[in-house]
Amino acid sequence: MTGLANGRLPAGSTDCHMHVFGPGDRYPLLASRRYRPQEASLADYAAMAGGVGLERIVFVQPSPYGTDNSCMLDALREVGPRGRGVAVIDAATPEAELDRMHDAGVRGIRINAETYGLHDPEAIGAVLRVLAGRVRRLGWHVQLFAALETLAALAPVIAALEVPVVIDHMGLARAGNGTGHVAFEALLRLVENGVWIKLSAPYRISDAGPDFTDAGPIAAALIAANAERVVWGSDWPHTGKHTGASDPDAVLPHRSIDDVLVLERLRDWAGTPAQLDRILVHNPARLYGF
Repeated sequence: MTGLANGRLPAGSTDCHMHVFGPGDRYPLLASRRYRPQEASLADYAAMAGGVGLERIVFVQPSPYGTDNSCMLDALREVGPRGRGVAVIDAATPEAELDRMHDAGVRGIRINAETYGLHDPEAIGAVLRVLAGRVRRLGWHVQLFAALETLAALAPVIAALEVPVVIDHMGLARAGNGTGHVAFEALLRLVENGVWIKLSAPYRISDAGPDFTDAGPIAAALIAANAERVVWGSDWPHTGKHTGASDPDAVLPHRSIDDVLVLERLRDWAGTPAQLDRILVHNPARLYGF
């Protein structure tokens, strides 16, 4: 990987969604996990990020570790000031642990509803309210991974939360359904009103690999709704589809994704250098406090 075809990324470009996994003997997986990830080291990620010019990193706690954030926190401490973290907590996580995570660079928490096949808006809304209340004093955000229709049903709850909300993976809006879908219109209204959206993992919504051009209208509509609330993430190391995985003990291989092509599509979706700067540099700086 030698860089992007149309030039390197702007200085301070930020990957707002990636993971590290392993080594397994140091960071044990949750017994009730939905899948067993293939290991992926920070050194492996650095080789990819350096090749395309990504300079800042947001580590997102993946579901197989549950609320044990050790792997993510150790990676975050290793990269220092150019890193931030998004943790997974529950109602029992001690306040002192939240403070320690804040000092390490954590700036948000993630709720993995879709990973666990959770679609009940009432149940998810209750969790959102409780956990948002736990992190409000720290100025953290709540990041939500949920199906598009679930997000639409949760719109009143999301709008009423007194913390910033970040939606994963373009809200899982299927590219094949276009931009006129009623649930997607609800997502657009949330973004218009200040909810953050990640243009991450287009392969989760696209039927047109390897560069996922059919996701373009979805991305463009989200940018048009509120360019000040859009960030980007690689979703490295691109774990395979794991919702409803049949064997949680089988190692789930990573998808083969060309990160250069994905970033070229982001450049197309942004439309202008100024818009690309906003998505990759300025918006992440505001959201994560770089």
